[in-house]
Amino acid sequence: MPHARTRNPSPIPEVTWDTGLKEMNETWKGAIACLGVAVFFVMTIGIIYWQVVDQPNKNWILKGGFSGLIWERRANSLLIQTLSEDKTFVEIDVGNVGTPDMEVPFVRNLCWLNKTEFCYTWDSVAEVKISLEIADESETECYSMTWTPVHCHVELKDCFSMVNVSWYGGASVHAPSWPINDVDVSMQSFRVSDLRDNPSGFGSVLERYFLGSSGVAVLVAPHIPLHVGVQSRQQFCLQTAPGMERMPLQYTVCVGQNIKTVHQEAVQQLSVPFRELPNMNVLRLPFWKLPANVDSGVKVERELRTFSNRLKRHHLGEGVISLDEHSTSLLSNMDHDYLNGRRRTLKRQTRDLPFVKLLNISVTLSPYLSVDTQQFQTSMQDGTQDYWLSLPSGPQARLVPLLTLWRGKYCVKLNITNPEAINWFLERVGSLHSRLGMEYVILEGGEGNPFKEQALRPPAALTGDEYVGLLAGLAEKIGDNAIVSAGTRSSHKPLFVRMSALQSDWSYAGLKGIIPSLLHYSLLGYNFFIPDAVGGSLSSELVTDDELFIRWLGIMAFLPVLSFQTPPWASEDDKVLNFTRVYISKHQEFVVPLIEKYAEEWQVSGNPIYRPLWWDSPEDPATFTIDDEFLIGDEVLVAPVTEKGVLQRDIYLPNSDFQWQDTNNAKVFDGGTLLQSYPAGLGDVPVFIRKTS
Repeated sequence: MPHARTRNPSPIPEVTWDTGLKEMNETWKGAIACLGVAVFFVMTIGIIYWQVVDQPNKNWILKGGFSGLIWERRANSLLIQTLSEDKTFVEIDVGNVGTPDMEVPFVRNLCWLNKTEFCYTWDSVAEVKISLEIADESETECYSMTWTPVHCHVELKDCFSMVNVSWYGGASVHAPSWPINDVDVSMQSFRVSDLRDNPSGFGSVLERYFLGSSGVAVLVAPHIPLHVGVQSRQQFCLQTAPGMERMPLQYTVCVGQNIKTVHQEAVQQLSVPFRELPNMNVLRLPFWKLPANVDSGVKVERELRTFSNRLKRHHLGEGVISLDEHSTSLLSNMDHDYLNGRRRTLKRQTRDLPFVKLLNISVTLSPYLSVDTQQFQTSMQDGTQDYWLSLPSGPQARLVPLLTLWRGKYCVKLNITNPEAINWFLERVGSLHSRLGMEYVILEGGEGNPFKEQALRPPAALTGDEYVGLLAGLAEKIGDNAIVSAGTRSSHKPLFVRMSALQSDWSYAGLKGIIPSLLHYSLLGYNFFIPDAVGGSLSSELVTDDELFIRWLGIMAFLPVLSFQTPPWASEDDKVLNFTRVYISKHQEFVVPLIEKYAEEWQVSGNPIYRPLWWDSPEDPATFTIDDEFLIGDEVLVAPVTEKGVLQRDIYLPNSDFQWQDTNNAKVFDGGTLLQSYPAGLGDVPVFIRKTS
């Protein structure tokens, strides 16, 4: 019997499970895929939202006892603030990384095991390492920054904001400003130059040190190639140029309670612990530049005799008569071959100058030698061309001296790394002293690098400003009667530094620039300086503006040394000569003892002799921008007139805890007071002595 099939009574078609699953996969495959894409999209939006919106703009990188370092990601800048964030010490725009269109999170610390270090790397840009240094019993905290490029095309550049911060330090400039916020200097190599030849460059005293009114100090590593630029009232920037060496940008930022505290700590890093006092006799006599435009030593001797007699006739007392390099050369009869030693013989004897030995004179020397002289020709013939900066040339690598311009002549420059050349120079000075008996030797010409001037790579020993430092060492070997014209990393040496020449006018390149310059020199540790001549010496012309001469003289009387190019008897008005006698006497009787007193303090502590007003009131913002007053030590305030045709001026007396007494009329005023329209006649300089209230 055939098997009968059971019928399905349901109206729904009969479907197997396999068939249903296949149909469902085909139906929902696209929907599930779309759902996955949507979830991924939402997650991506969430991550972007977290990075851009929800993530904090500020990230604490390091924290000290009272300060901390913050990364502000939207501005690509580093901030050092108090832990309570109620005070910003400094804002550093990090130009090394990021662009205006790209934010850099900067949150991952690769040195996370060390709580005092932060490390980070930007792919294809730079690596940074920041270390927090807190010394025992120190009132400051320091952040050591090292940026290292990852390849040779990276330009490292960090900029320090001037917003709400007054900055000081760095280098002297043509028209100095105190603070430097009003200065404009294009980005350029940070090295000493002669402002006569390069008025847009950096001047004769330079240190890699910047100080901010918020209580911050920046110290840049000494041996890295460095460029610096200043944008007026915006920022100053530190930069290293790209190169195969991949040179790092290294600096340390220290913060403290106030500007005075942080400077006192920073100066211990800026200078060596042992500071030597120079020959303090330099303070006692004015320097008079001999106005001799002559062509023979006999005529120089005659001019010396005449000038000495005039000083006596006008009752100006003793002084040092200063000879420029040309007059020195003529007087010493240096046109013959004075080079001696194993390879040199004295060609002819020179007569002694007994009258000159009776005078107080200073001579001027430089490391330059004209190629027109017999001395240079002799050195090329007897094989001592290595006495001059040279480069090897030809298949036998014969040394060829580098030519450079000095005072309008083609010259060679002393190879100061050659001990034999140093000995020759010292013998030259000794020979001069035996013949002239000079009191002082002014050593100028350290500025400038012939290798850099000709776009040549200098020897390792002469990179940057090394020549200036080595020349200071040579001056030290000459003795305590040496004076130099430039200084860098040499403030501890027993040397006087001669200031750059100024214009004969009332501008910041002239009279108004005197006080900013003296505050700058002193802040960097160069307390023993010889200011430019009364009335300015940038021009060889005599000063004819009697008011300018008298006001300039009034300021100079309170500085370490009085110096003159224009003699006071050149004026037709007798009051110029009378004021000169008065101020020479005041300088010797009142100012020199003060300098000697605070010189001892500088030697022990490093505190400057000449001080800005904020030294007495480091928390008082009114003192941060005063550039026409200064303190001598803690006890004397000097407020000269620096405006033409003015017989009164406003004077700010700092520190409300003290009183100040006018030395001219004995009136007493409270500190923290602004004296408006205070009288200051043509022959008067307002001077106040601090009294304890």
